[in-house]
Amino acid sequence: MGLLDALFRSSEILGIAEETLEFALESSEATHPNEYMGFLRGTEATQLGLEQDGLVITDILIVPGTESNSVSATVRTSSIPNDVKALGSVHSHPNGVMRPSQADLETFGRGTVHIIIGAPYRRSDWKAFDPQGRPTRLNVIDVDLPDSEEFFDFTQADIDEELGR
Repeated sequence: MGLLDALFRSSEILGIAEETLEFALESSEATHPNEYMGFLRGTEATQLGLEQDGLVITDILIVPGTESNSVSATVRTSSIPNDVKALGSVHSHPNGVMRPSQADLETFGRGTVHIIIGAPYRRSDWKAFDPQGRPTRLNVIDVDLPDSEEFFDFTQADIDEELGR
């Protein structure tokens, strides 16, 4: 998929891959008592074998240099990649409160869905929100994710093709 394809693809988010949600829950628990934070990335549903147009949240991008404590997680704005696959954010609330704080709302502008995970990080301890902080529905979808090693399986010819050389 070239850059123009990425810019004009379907923007409807169909849901989050079950494996991706499990990763976020486990990462939130592992980071406790500090907040966990990452950015959500998506894959075209058709690439995952679904017969629907739209995106499935399949990846969580962790930005190096993210600082967190028990009440906040901070990412240096200059470290956030300009990623056409970015769909929103995910972070935890170690206090278990699953609603956005004022600080959360100020960071929700980037992307269309934001997930808050609350302690004790069970399968039911998360909620999705729109950019204004209103609760929104996010389906959990059971799909086979591409092998992560395939991400690094490319050649110079692949890079040249992607860059249109």
